[in-house]
Amino acid sequence: MIITIDGPAGAGKSTVARLLAQTLSKQSGKTFEYLDTGSMYRAIALMGLRRKVDWDVAEELERIAENVSIAVRNGKTFLDGEDVTELVRSPEVTDKTRFAADNPAIRRIMVSLQRSIAEQLREDGKGLVTEGRDQGTAVFPDAPVKFFLTATPEERAKRRLNELQQHGKQGKLNEILQQITNRDVRDASRAVGPMKEPADAIRLVSDGMTLEDVVCQLTQKIIESILCII
Repeated sequence: MIITIDGPAGAGKSTVARLLAQTLSKQSGKTFEYLDTGSMYRAIALMGLRRKVDWDVAEELERIAENVSIAVRNGKTFLDGEDVTELVRSPEVTDKTRFAADNPAIRRIMVSLQRSIAEQLREDGKGLVTEGRDQGTAVFPDAPVKFFLTATPEERAKRRLNELQQHGKQGKLNEILQQITNRDVRDASRAVGPMKEPADAIRLVSDGMTLEDVVCQLTQKIIESILCII
């Protein structure tokens, strides 16, 4: 079974998807894996930084995507066998990830890889909770359960500022809010794989909700959806 979670940056998709996979594994007796698709594009950007590519020459990054090995297992991302889960979250990688995410050739490679991962899990008798920007629209349009997890820009900005402060870093709320607003526009206007709410997705606005509240609601929606399918 494939469950997709799409939504804008800062909506908490990664954390929610990981917790949802854990919850479903415990409650259903069937293993559900969590797939962070954004980390796959970030891994390409990381390798681009390491190899000092010319970011204005798309073919250089494309060759990297064609020749590196990317694996996502148990919530961790591996680049040519190296665990880069934390490294791909650096500001430097974040700044360059758009060059991978907006590249049509790289996106085709990543979409193919994501589908291969899902197929292998299916063959192994496992389920998948996958999150990103285009999971329910472009990658898994036939997924039986789709969610669109979002929150107001102001709420997402407050969460991001709180995260920075927890890590001993400083930030200004108005600057973070502007960054998030700009990111939303860029993600929604991509020529390939744009952020788009699937027409058949269950929408959840998480303002004022705890992670536990969100996961609980999604779990209940999944149970209801399965009963409807049956």
